[in-house]
Amino acid sequence: MIAIVDYGLGNIANLTNAIRFLGYETVLTHDEAELRKADVIVLPGVGHFKDAIERIDAIGLRELLTELEQTKPFIGICLGMQLLFQHSEEGDVDGLGFLPGEVKYIVSDLPVPHLGWNNLHSSHPGLDKDVYFIHSYKVVTDENVVATADYGQEIVAIVQKDNVIGIQFHPEKSGDYGLEILNQALQGGWK
Repeated sequence: MIAIVDYGLGNIANLTNAIRFLGYETVLTHDEAELRKADVIVLPGVGHFKDAIERIDAIGLRELLTELEQTKPFIGICLGMQLLFQHSEEGDVDGLGFLPGEVKYIVSDLPVPHLGWNNLHSSHPGLDKDVYFIHSYKVVTDENVVATADYGQEIVAIVQKDNVIGIQFHPEKSGDYGLEILNQALQGGWK
């Protein structure tokens, strides 16, 4: 079973439908017992980093997610990926700290937010097609990077450290290719 963490901010309907389309059983929850039973934890997210962390803390999920990250496959998508990192300048708050790095505003001559289709670049076979992005903040790290995109600068698109995977773009809005990437992540990623 795939547990999609429900903390009030997320791309939940489309993501749930995409995971079910791939043949997985899902549950949308913030219940401790349900999260502990899950085979994989998916942390979605759309919106403001500080609001997301405050909601996670308000419903008492930080400690539980930190514990589960040690033992289960854990996937953050869009804002959910950013929450995996140590700190964000969006609200000047600490994230969950599962991965080393920071989240910073995209400073670019190109329009911000980074919105639309963009090609992935990776040394991993098959990670070389267009996917759908929408974000104004980017992860800054040089560790655990699986794929990037070029938006007048390098944008970290996929990260993985052991069982923790972050996907900056929306795989559920990226057509068949996005579904392939989501399925690969659910199967353990790009080790």
